[in-house]
Amino acid sequence: MQERRQLLNIAYRLLGSLADAEDVVQEAYARWYALPPGQRAEVAAPAAWLTTVTSRICLDLLGSARVRRERYVGEWIPEPLPQAADGGGSVADPADRVTLDESVGMAFLVVLENMTPAERVAFVLHDVFRYSFAEVGEIVGRSPGACRQLASSARKRIRKARVERGAARRQAEVVRAFARAWAAKDIEALIGVLDPDATAVSDGGGLVPATLEPIAGAEQIAQGLVRIMALAPDGMVVLERMVNGQPGVVTEVDGVTSTVMAFEVTGDRITRMWAVRNPEKLRTWTNG
Repeated sequence: MQERRQLLNIAYRLLGSLADAEDVVQEAYARWYALPPGQRAEVAAPAAWLTTVTSRICLDLLGSARVRRERYVGEWIPEPLPQAADGGGSVADPADRVTLDESVGMAFLVVLENMTPAERVAFVLHDVFRYSFAEVGEIVGRSPGACRQLASSARKRIRKARVERGAARRQAEVVRAFARAWAAKDIEALIGVLDPDATAVSDGGGLVPATLEPIAGAEQIAQGLVRIMALAPDGMVVLERMVNGQPGVVTEVDGVTSTVMAFEVTGDRITRMWAVRNPEKLRTWTNG
């Protein structure tokens, strides 16, 4: 059971969903305990066995996920994770189980979503968790050389999408300025903190209102944000929170989280923002 956190970390990065990751890890353990005691005793490295099974289940799910997401209403954004309570967030539990580093940043996870399932598994296992290509090959059923090529292709995608980020303190200042401008419905201030070519993506999953297509351009995004605030229910508050280990913004109504926003900040401007509104992806954000 000591391996559970490691398995959950792997599965979340592979699937972009904490709920799916938990289901996968649970299934891996179910398969482990379903083995006859004698067969379990013959497994020299239970941790490696569990990693292999978890990764293979994820690989299968990634193939079917593409089909499911083609039917998804609007844009699909990875499930956001809150910060531990002692780190300034609202909910401790998920952050206690998933290590929040660059490899769970929203921008990083979005790039992973554009990889093939085999690329994603090879890259995450080798580059993030430092498994050898021989070990990765055993998991994905390919040669070590083929896995090396998959990881190399994945790295090219990462490099192409990566932008130079400023200091963490400056990122926090930019996000804070955004939060204050939005709460004040100050359209000019919003335009000033957004890059002219910024893009905004929202995910309601067909369960709550959300734009079905990305919005491009600082002015268009700012106008949309002000309209949202004008129609917001009484008592909605805008809060600064850590989202997947980076500065973000959360809205709450009567203590219930209604939106979680993650950002990509380049220099002094927000270049990309992701707004998750699907309540099924926000269960870990509300206390109780």
